[in-house]
Order: sequence, then structure tokens, then C-alpha cells
Amino acid sequence: MSVLNNWDHWKNFLGDRLDEAQQNGMSKNVINHLAHQVGDYLADKVDPKNEQQRVLSDLWSVASEEEQQAIASVMVKLVENNSTQ
Repeated sequence: MSVLNNWDHWKNFLGDRLDEAQQNGMSKNVINHLAHQVGDYLADKVDPKNEQQRVLSDLWSVASEEEQQAIASVMVKLVENNSTQ
């Protein structure tokens, strides 16, 4: 099963990646920038697999660049405590 199919698995996956980035010394600004790039990629290339992802996709599609950066930053905050390590 893909991590995209289940919202909790997706948050845990992102939390694990966030932990790895932080342990490797990546700054919060770099992490937020990468989160924005991931959001762009997902919005352009991946069909949402659940209701939560559909909401994020819909919000992303109408958001300005600044608002998208805010959404990405909030997603980083959401997954900060969702690692499986």
C-alpha cells in the first residue's frame, strides 16, 4: 500500500523525513522551501488518494504563492510530532 493512500501513514512518512532532515542539519527555512516544492509536485502530478489530501489539493490550487508557502509551513508543523522513529 502506498503511503499516499492513508492520511495517518502519509503524516508518519512526512514526519520521518522531517526528522531525518533535522538530524542532518537542514534549517527550518530549507525544510519549508522543500515542503513547498513537494506541494507543487503533488498538486501537479499526484491525484489525491483521500479526503484530507483532496482538501489540501483544492486549497493549494486556489492559493497564491505566499499562501502555498504558508500551507507548506503548516504541514511541516503538523508532522513534526508524527514520526515513527
